[in-house]
Amino acid sequence: MIYTVGSTALISTYSECSIEYVAEYCASKTVLGVDTETEGLDFTCKKMIMLQIGDEDTQFVIDTRFVSIEPLRDILESRDIIKIFHNAKFDYKFIKRWADIECEGIYDTFLTEIVISCGKKLGYGLKDLCKRYLNVELNKDVRNQFIGLSGQPFNDSQINYGAKDVEYLCKIKTLQQPTIDAYKLQNVVDLENEAVLGFADIEYNGLDLDVESWKKIESINTTKAETLAFNLDQVLTEDTRLAKFVSKYVQSDMFLPLDDIRKVKVKWTSPKQVLEVFKVLISKLDNVNGKALYNYRWKFPIIDTYIEYKEAMKLCTSYGDAFFKNLAGDNKIHTNFHQILDTGRVSSSKPNMQQIPADNIYRNCFIAPEGWSFVSADYSSQELNVIAYGSKDPVWIKALEEGKDLHSVCAELVYGKIWKDASDDDCQYFRDDGNGDYIKQQCSCPSHKKLRTNVKTINFGLAYGMGPNKLADTLNIDVDDAKLLIEKYFESFPAIKGFLEKLGNFGKRYGYIKTFPPYNRKRWFVNWYPKIWDNKSSSMELGSIERASKNTPIQGASADMTKRALVLMRDWIKGQDAPVKLVMTVHDQIDTICKNEYLDEWIIDMKSIMEVAANEIVTNGLLKAEVTVSKCWEK
Repeated sequence: MIYTVGSTALISTYSECSIEYVAEYCASKTVLGVDTETEGLDFTCKKMIMLQIGDEDTQFVIDTRFVSIEPLRDILESRDIIKIFHNAKFDYKFIKRWADIECEGIYDTFLTEIVISCGKKLGYGLKDLCKRYLNVELNKDVRNQFIGLSGQPFNDSQINYGAKDVEYLCKIKTLQQPTIDAYKLQNVVDLENEAVLGFADIEYNGLDLDVESWKKIESINTTKAETLAFNLDQVLTEDTRLAKFVSKYVQSDMFLPLDDIRKVKVKWTSPKQVLEVFKVLISKLDNVNGKALYNYRWKFPIIDTYIEYKEAMKLCTSYGDAFFKNLAGDNKIHTNFHQILDTGRVSSSKPNMQQIPADNIYRNCFIAPEGWSFVSADYSSQELNVIAYGSKDPVWIKALEEGKDLHSVCAELVYGKIWKDASDDDCQYFRDDGNGDYIKQQCSCPSHKKLRTNVKTINFGLAYGMGPNKLADTLNIDVDDAKLLIEKYFESFPAIKGFLEKLGNFGKRYGYIKTFPPYNRKRWFVNWYPKIWDNKSSSMELGSIERASKNTPIQGASADMTKRALVLMRDWIKGQDAPVKLVMTVHDQIDTICKNEYLDEWIIDMKSIMEVAANEIVTNGLLKAEVTVSKCWEK
């Protein structure tokens, strides 16, 4: 049965009831479906106009333009009553903005479906799930009718559309459960559904942007790009090797000598045109993207200038005028998180805050309000700690226990005598203080630094399935040298080699891989089939599966850890009613703003929460968190 709650002008074929009756009915249930319809997508300025709530048997459609949902507060905020949403962050933000109610006890069919089918590349929209589970063709065109709707009453099709979403959500949750049970995914499903509230709060709170400072950076980047484009034109016309190309693309002013004025008809933002230019120099070149040009940048100055130009243009495109389009109605940046990638990691868009340049010239434009400060916590070598824990490598474990620089320890073993020859008594990373204790000392020896950097690249590359070709490109060395370096590395750390081989073989044998307990997140490989090992033509697919099998548990465990910290942090803030707001997370870092008078307490609590979450996965207690305080958002 469908009930409507709204203005007296709303006349339909459905039964009408009071908001009090809705509250009474819903309070007697343990599971409810919930949905909203809105005027638009921006919660800061577009209103929620309909809220739908109910179960499989009874659905209520509430016209929130005329009726307050305050009587539903206890139900929506209860953790004992499960509220089923699809893409819960969207509805959560609108309900919080327009009803001042923070929903708890959320189950998101969208996130849950991604968890149980991770890697299978299925559709995850409500329309997809209705077709997959219920064999129902959902018409989402009705949704567009709500955009710009003012005071007109809802028609029957709009009411039915809203009510059916609630009914379908309840049925889909029931049908998802057998798969959750079969794959033993309850822990990770719970984690994602709990974490969605933290991500929703971050999106809701947003970041304050110093617009004027950002515009100055934009102006600098634009000027740099224009200067580099001019330099490219100059090199093009002056380089004799490009004479053939110049004769085709350059025209002179008829009233001036050719040497005095030239106009180059090259669009440097066009890869097609640029490729034609550079093929004059490098005949075998087939594209100008990615790493294709990097091996030639030192040989041909024009290529080096072009690479600089591309980097400058990327900054202009990503963080210029287009960036300001992401400012919401409240003049804040509210990024949109994509909570689950194949590895379990998080990405973001509109704008992509995960890829803000590490240079603090950008981050310093995001400022704390007056009387508040940024308090940020991140894990110290998170992925390396996960590798050490998974492999149980004695050298790594000992280094972490003693607080040593892991990259330096690894470099010493990999390079052996070379490492020792590159150092002296004044060039040690850890020095005896005379009392039997060791103090950290940063090495400044250029040779020492280079060796450490090489091994550091391998250490971090382990989490991304780095092979010899990638290592060679990164370190600018020959592939053969990269192979030898990797071989020497694994000779030094056989436990790590065995750990990674075990992961790779598991994925190739079973067609999926999982992260560490207690979450055991699973990733399925769509290109896997039972006889893949016996197929001689499947080496490329096997290689892809092997790389993903190695990096997914490492990245996935790291992601699970950070999400768990986010859950605990949000619960702490709400439980203590602390003057703290979640404002951002990037990889292993969680950022908050805190009132200045609460700083000392929150610094201690935040560090403790991060380490409690870490110890649920890396149970040896070696993974530590570091906390920083600033007036702006820093890396």
